[in-house]
Amino acid sequence: MIKPYASVYITGTGKYMPGSPVDNEAIDQFIAPMNARCTRLKKRILEENGIQTRHYALDANGDSTHSNAQMAALAARQCLARTGTSLADISFLGTGTSGGDNVLPGFANAVQGELGAQPMVTSSHQGVCASGMSALQYAALMVERGDHEHGLVVASEFPSRLFKRTRFASRDYQTDFDSHFLRWMLSDGAGACQLAQRPAASGLSLKLHWVHLKSFSGDYPLCMQVGHPEKNQPKSYLDYPSFAEAEKDGAFFLRQDIRLLPHLFDVGIHEYARMVQAGVFQPEDIDHFLCHYSSEKFSGVVADLMEKAGLVIPQERWYSNLKTRGNTGAASIFIMLDDFLASGRLKKGEKILFFVPESGRFTVSYALLEAVSASDAPTPATVQTMPAATDHRDLPAPPVEAADQDEGLMRDTLKELAAVWQDYRSAAWRTPLIHKIVGRQFTAADYRRWMEHWIPQVREGSKWMFEAVENIGAPFLLLKALITEHGNDEKNDFMILYEDYRMAGGDVPLDALVRNPGGEALNAYMHAAAARMNPVGLLGGIYIIEGTGQRIIPALLPMLKAQTGLPPQAFRFLQYHGDNDPHHLERWLAAVDIALASSEDAAATSAEIVRTAREVASLYLLHMGGVL
Repeated sequence: MIKPYASVYITGTGKYMPGSPVDNEAIDQFIAPMNARCTRLKKRILEENGIQTRHYALDANGDSTHSNAQMAALAARQCLARTGTSLADISFLGTGTSGGDNVLPGFANAVQGELGAQPMVTSSHQGVCASGMSALQYAALMVERGDHEHGLVVASEFPSRLFKRTRFASRDYQTDFDSHFLRWMLSDGAGACQLAQRPAASGLSLKLHWVHLKSFSGDYPLCMQVGHPEKNQPKSYLDYPSFAEAEKDGAFFLRQDIRLLPHLFDVGIHEYARMVQAGVFQPEDIDHFLCHYSSEKFSGVVADLMEKAGLVIPQERWYSNLKTRGNTGAASIFIMLDDFLASGRLKKGEKILFFVPESGRFTVSYALLEAVSASDAPTPATVQTMPAATDHRDLPAPPVEAADQDEGLMRDTLKELAAVWQDYRSAAWRTPLIHKIVGRQFTAADYRRWMEHWIPQVREGSKWMFEAVENIGAPFLLLKALITEHGNDEKNDFMILYEDYRMAGGDVPLDALVRNPGGEALNAYMHAAAARMNPVGLLGGIYIIEGTGQRIIPALLPMLKAQTGLPPQAFRFLQYHGDNDPHHLERWLAAVDIALASSEDAAATSAEIVRTAREVASLYLLHMGGVL
């Protein structure tokens, strides 16, 4: 449930960018290549991320020009100077960072000390990019409660200290791609904002309607981390006999598994769709979209996913300073807001949506703000708590012109399915099967056991599809060809999977393999649904099944290969579906469009597709839960 704030305002912002802007030619003076391979990787990474200049709190000798706390304090001082607020009037300080100057105490205490501030309430939020949003959310709650008239939120990052060439000397300047990638992505800087119970007396303030964060760390493995030598090794730097040995083993390298990053945006856009469907906000009401993405190429990923779900915020409403400020992690959204306000684009009454994804172990965060003036502040007698939208089914449907009904229903269907998928995906990643894979405990025997349950289920897939084709009549005749094509593509999949099983050492004859109880229930359901007249609801089941192959399997495959020690020939089926299911989903999208356009009662058809997706998701989870 997202409960809007009644009276929380951002009355000012500030930032601090250390040193002069560093362009791509001068970057080697601060983040020097280690060998010829590094130079090639740097060129490729910079071309993809689109960053043209960034800032480093280092000099040409690699010495720090500031501490992280000093940068945070400078951003805070600029913010206070702009609002004309005395530091003595600040009673709450919240901070966000990926890493302070010390392992402990908390970063907020370090910033308070750097400011020389009076005794106050502090709150330190440590994580990756969303830690600043977490600090903002907590500060807003404190102001909303009335505990503090003024609060200060500061996020600051100093990652370049981890990227100096000397950090890699213990490994003879040789390292894996995951620890090399971020050297050309991250840079330094700090951003701040001041919160208050009322807008500023003059000029525009930003009414903070709500902040929403959700962590999916129980679903996915580590994507970005410092402290483990390799992504598949659970050993912590604290488990070594000495820090020197941990350093020699590469435990202090900042690593990111870029193969997992597409899943972060998949999670983020489905959470976005869930909020829209629940009526928390509507894309057409957003005037400015401030999206923190680490690379220019990811803006296309976000836009593409939003378009497919009918949730597009037009590109001309996006704002980003990535090209000129670089990726400053938790500080990025605050630096971005400060630059955006300075651009003069914001007008009274306009709304801003923040989107900040965090790749550490997948957290997504959002915030809605609106430009207001002092005259817009409610008096105490008129302050009301807005009812939170908890279930889209409780909301009245907006009026729709007849000409727009088909397009609107398609969008609504996809939004409903997005919510179903979000719940299913999260539950799937927490099944014993996937939990064991993520926990690096999966064996070749586990893989064979999985295949023994799965093969007979896959064997039935094309059978219920062809059965459904036989029962499709008017007005859905156009669906016959699409579903037949899909069935033909998959009718021999079970043989490929069985050959993979044999390559993995499996020896049970094909006809002796049996489904587990969850698989039996799923199979019975699909055949029963296919036997009905015009079983278009099966498109919802296909959405879940194909989505599993496109969005979940590709992330598991590298872990399966690493843990089982099996040859590549034992994973041909999983590899094929990871590569081809995007095309299958395009075909599925066309089929849904045909089904809704052809139906005499499109709303009932939509509801049947969504209901079937929800039920198939539940049964698929039963199957996955019974594998081990």
